[in-house]
Amino acid sequence: MKFSKMHGAGNDYLYIDARGREEDWPRLSQAMSDRHFGVGSDGIILVLDSQIADLKMRMFNADGSEGEMCGNGIRCFAKYAIERGIVPPPRDSLNVETMAGPRTVVPIYRNGRVCGARVNMGRPVLSPKDIPVSLDLPVGNRGGPVINHPFKIDGFNLPLTFVSMGNPHAVTFIEQPVTEFPLQSVGPKVEHHAMFPRRVNFEVVNLRGQGQLTARVWERGSGETMACGTGACAIAVAARLLKLCGARVDIILPGGTLTVEWDGQGEVFLQGDAVEVFEGEWKAS
Repeated sequence: MKFSKMHGAGNDYLYIDARGREEDWPRLSQAMSDRHFGVGSDGIILVLDSQIADLKMRMFNADGSEGEMCGNGIRCFAKYAIERGIVPPPRDSLNVETMAGPRTVVPIYRNGRVCGARVNMGRPVLSPKDIPVSLDLPVGNRGGPVINHPFKIDGFNLPLTFVSMGNPHAVTFIEQPVTEFPLQSVGPKVEHHAMFPRRVNFEVVNLRGQGQLTARVWERGSGETMACGTGACAIAVAARLLKLCGARVDIILPGGTLTVEWDGQGEVFLQGDAVEVFEGEWKAS
């Protein structure tokens, strides 16, 4: 089975043209994603035919669970589809079906190659029941947003702001440098906390300066990743709700910088790179 390894801001996935193929995709994602016994990645992303869009994207995390949406992955998805002629190039935009709904990707070209993209990530979901997050809230606040909800774990006070970008996120802004925060121990406990019926992605964030935030992300199903596109969008939405940034903000993550725009009302837009690392062939044992 041929695949291509690609990344957006270090968030790496293995891309497979799965049109007409049937496989045990969760098991395959676990095997291929293993960084010691497999190829190594945060998961796999499948290119499929769609009845409602140009193509359909499915993504499976490293643990085999299926994710609704992947902001970094969808940029590379567009690069993969365009540069392999799965959709006729050149393309000004690509409409992609995801579990979170259709998403429009506008590729950015350099020397005739796709080097990045700007993605319409849709409107953020702020209602707790739709994120979902289980909270005992006053009747008047059950529609959200829920901002700086008191939360304590392992001795840390981590006020959480909840956002869904098609998948659930819990964002906290901290004074301690994110590089020093024990995300490897705290992240799994937040991900699997009882208040999150479908688990959660967890972001710890520092204010860096005007229009800049620094963050680390614990991704549901993959652990800490170099970057997270939906996470960057959730961070930007939370920061705007807390009046910590304006309509445009750079999110600086370990793997690179993602730019997010949100006017406070409509759709969120995400922009970042799309990089191909190598091609290979997977031979199942």
